[in-house]
Amino acid sequence: MLPPLDPAVEAIVAAMPDLTLTTETLPTIRGLLTGTTVEVLDGVERVELVIDDATDVRVVVHRPAVSVRGRPGIVYLHGGGYVLGDSTMDAARLDRWCAQLGCVAVSVEYRLAPEHPYPAPLEDCYAGLAWTRAHADDLGIDTERLGIAGLSAGGGLAAALTLLARDRGEHPVAFQLLDSPMLDDRQVTPSSQADGLVVWTRDSNTFGWRSYLGDRYGAADVHYHAAPARAADLTGLPPTFVMVGGVDGFRDEDVEYAMRLSRAGVSTELHVYPGAPHGFGLFPDLHAARQAARDVEDWLARQFGA
Repeated sequence: MLPPLDPAVEAIVAAMPDLTLTTETLPTIRGLLTGTTVEVLDGVERVELVIDDATDVRVVVHRPAVSVRGRPGIVYLHGGGYVLGDSTMDAARLDRWCAQLGCVAVSVEYRLAPEHPYPAPLEDCYAGLAWTRAHADDLGIDTERLGIAGLSAGGGLAAALTLLARDRGEHPVAFQLLDSPMLDDRQVTPSSQADGLVVWTRDSNTFGWRSYLGDRYGAADVHYHAAPARAADLTGLPPTFVMVGGVDGFRDEDVEYAMRLSRAGVSTELHVYPGAPHGFGLFPDLHAARQAARDVEDWLARQFGA
């Protein structure tokens, strides 16, 4: 059993439409969750660039309007269960980080499943990391302080990208910030099997993994670059922040991943927010959302200070 939702969330969730993903509902839900216009924060500028003409992969660069060299940087990956979303989902958050923490954020518009299953989205993210490092001088980024962050499926991609960067040895990563990451395709933990999950249900999770893994779904040999929870070796990874809600289906896999990172000698900070469902950042007035924002920004400031 999962613990109860925060009462402040219950009322909001009760009024939300059913967003359970299926092949039939995917186009409609994509339309609801993408293409929103987010006003640019004062003192911040954004620019969208195509980094690969062949795949039309794009990045949106968020940076302080005052140009300074040697700023810390973040390659950011949006959420959406591997099948939804775009860079507008976290634009306000990235603007705030730029303004408050003086960093540059590069948000990658990776291709989505099921049209583009693994490894295409991950390779897009790797291309975004490579592009950011190659253009670090123009962007004003100090590559010694360049990390990766992501939310939900973006958190899963961030974990996978950090593993891929370690394994390829081409683009060092200074830190990884995993916000409610989607890590384990096997869905065998108690929280992933719970009934009554809100925002991201057990059925939506199955749909997302089936879409992302394609013909690989259900195989015993799914690679850990596709599902990071399957990684046997977590050594050599950078300092990590893991956060998740206490009423999130990803709770158990995220807690276990953080514990395994720590056992592998990785400096790891773990936060579990009581009463919070998946995507609780959608509820900005929730105490857990405010606390999480403070915790994340404090941790990032410490990474940037290093």
